[in-house]
Amino acid sequence: MSRVVAIFGGRSEIGLAVATRLAPEATVVLVARPGSMDAAVEACRAAGAAQVETVEFNADEVAGHESLVADIEQRFGTIDVAVLAFGVLGDQAVAERDAVAAAAVLHTDFIAQASLLTVLADRMRTRGSGTIVAFSSVAGVRVRRANYVYGSAKAGLDGFASGLADALHGSGVHLIIARPGFVIGRMTAGMEPAPFSSTPDQVADAVVRRIARGRGTELWIPWQLKVMFVIARMVPRPIWRRMPR
Repeated sequence: MSRVVAIFGGRSEIGLAVATRLAPEATVVLVARPGSMDAAVEACRAAGAAQVETVEFNADEVAGHESLVADIEQRFGTIDVAVLAFGVLGDQAVAERDAVAAAAVLHTDFIAQASLLTVLADRMRTRGSGTIVAFSSVAGVRVRRANYVYGSAKAGLDGFASGLADALHGSGVHLIIARPGFVIGRMTAGMEPAPFSSTPDQVADAVVRRIARGRGTELWIPWQLKVMFVIARMVPRPIWRRMPR
């Protein structure tokens, strides 16, 4: 049987880029919000997938995560690789004035992620194998005033995933915490790219290399950001609060 690759956020640029790289001879399950998935399906087929399936998914409905994953595995086989590529950037200016908007970003980018990670990790740990990719961000390493709502959600996710990775140590389950910097794509359209920016393809290449390696939890994309943020932790707060997004 071909390995099963589930992309939660299968219509996202990074999610689809990872999917096409993992597609050859695999069963690819694209899990995404309701809407046309035709282009994503064709891209995976063109990349050599043995089978491509689509499943509708509302990340914010955390009560349904366990049954969703159980249904995917019952229909298509146990998930070998799960990639959590969904999320929202939100509008910082709106979120600073609107508590509901702020909570919505936190729910999607932290609570929903933590819920799905828990479900996937529990199932994989029971059978002693599997790979999970969680997308954190350098925005959560040291939260900036310019995007503190999004950054705080990523900080929460990063902490949760780091603890989960330690809990999974020795279980046979590999959890990768990807920390890309600014990614040039649909989500950041119109924004000025930051230093050491990357593209969805570059992010996907790094993630797939780490999956193939089979070990190593933290993945900085590009690697230079790890050094940059060692220094960033030491920047005095009066200077840090003026840092751009």
